[in-house]
Amino acid sequence: MTRWRTMLIAGGVALTTMCQPVAAQHAAIAPEAWAAYKAKFLDTSGRIVDNGNDNISHSEGQGYGLLLAYLSNSPADFEQIWYFTRTELLLRDDGLAAWKWDPAVTPHVTDTNNASDGDMLIAYALALAGSAWNKKDYLEAAVTIAHALLSHAIIHAGGQTLLLPGIKGYGAAEREDGPVVNPSYWVYEAIPVMALLAPSDEWQKLTDDGLALLRSTQLGPRKLPADWVSLRSKPRPAEGFDAEFGYNAIRIPLYLARAGISDKALLTRLQAGMTVEGDEPATIDLETGKPKQPLTDPGYRIVNDVVACVTSGAKLPASVRQFAPSLYYPSTLQLLGLAFVEEKHPECL
Repeated sequence: MTRWRTMLIAGGVALTTMCQPVAAQHAAIAPEAWAAYKAKFLDTSGRIVDNGNDNISHSEGQGYGLLLAYLSNSPADFEQIWYFTRTELLLRDDGLAAWKWDPAVTPHVTDTNNASDGDMLIAYALALAGSAWNKKDYLEAAVTIAHALLSHAIIHAGGQTLLLPGIKGYGAAEREDGPVVNPSYWVYEAIPVMALLAPSDEWQKLTDDGLALLRSTQLGPRKLPADWVSLRSKPRPAEGFDAEFGYNAIRIPLYLARAGISDKALLTRLQAGMTVEGDEPATIDLETGKPKQPLTDPGYRIVNDVVACVTSGAKLPASVRQFAPSLYYPSTLQLLGLAFVEEKHPECL
């Protein structure tokens, strides 16, 4: 691995850190796996297609695509995805991306609100690629997005530093149960990089308070967080959303592991709470603790396997090491899990 290079970027700011991200010279994702992912989800225009959601594209998917292209050491693919992202989604006047692009309607952007996790993923991938590949324009774009997140998406409420899921619709002034947050929008591995792009103590507070929220939000018999959480008083499921540990929250343990957060008690509580039999996760009804939908795809099951790897050194089963893309979301999680284990825990392979 190589350390980040120090590079001069917008405003004469130096981007440097002693953390060690995956070096571009070493692809953490196997070429055949990235080729399969591209064939399934990457349109020739550069958009990542969510085939489980009416083939729309969104800022989250573009951010994931950029990160996976970086982890695959694929600069040409990265540039293709970035071209679509900057020309089709970065349309707002605050530096953030419109979250949704629908091929079935015109204009294609049907909702100009942002999704803060998508913005953070985009900025994170741009920073990694810009540093590794000496691309000043990527770094400048990452700086702009990070500053926009800091200015518009990070708020203070109840003594906590929080990440609004979107600029509109989630604050205390807009909802009776606001502010509402989504704990899975904290991309923990990206937050220290945001602090380099847009220096502020707020980023560390965001990490600390996000982790505190995960530790304290133990809803229902399985002691899990909800996908959408009201913080008007004590944490509870937000109004208008299913009271569930759902498809959003399933990625939280993976995000924690990828960030090197080795809180065994938190990881094992989440793992136990979302597991219904063997190592198979499920979406969970928080009130009853009963499973709603088993998540049998290897991309979901790898989350539990990554937790088992980092907490006990367990090897990943062959079923999740083999990559055969199905739906966009679990396939993305599977590659993120495989890349992490390849880079940080090869003993689990």
